[in-house]
Amino acid sequence: MADGDRIPRAAAVVVDGARVLLIKRFLRMDDDCPMCADGEPVCPGHDYAVLPGGHVEAGESAAEAALRELHEETTLRAAVDRQVWTGQHNKRPAFYFLMTGVTGVPALSGQEALDDGPDNSFELLWAAPEQFEALNLHPADVRAPLTALLAG
Repeated sequence: MADGDRIPRAAAVVVDGARVLLIKRFLRMDDDCPMCADGEPVCPGHDYAVLPGGHVEAGESAAEAALRELHEETTLRAAVDRQVWTGQHNKRPAFYFLMTGVTGVPALSGQEALDDGPDNSFELLWAAPEQFEALNLHPADVRAPLTALLAG
């Protein structure tokens, strides 16, 4: 699949003071791991964190996808304040949206709650910029703009 044909990813940026909502992950894949360097034969697994988000579905805008994914993964409801940056996520176009009017209490839900297990774990957490490196916030190029956004 050519890069231009890759399904875009949309992510929700939910801020609470100087912290942002993340999904802490552990993922083990036997082969074809999108996070491993090309040619690595066996993936030992990855500890990392991501912003809530996922695929933009057919007929859906990236902003709509970010809102849908936020609710599906965390039960939170929100509105889009604005798009804050774009980038790449595992060689896919990625769009990041700052949320406003967030309601509810974050709780793991949807497919993430169903798939949660020893080889594919999910945990919601609030993190400050000084935690991004230790959490292995992925993709790494979101760390700087997210830190600047949280600095206000």
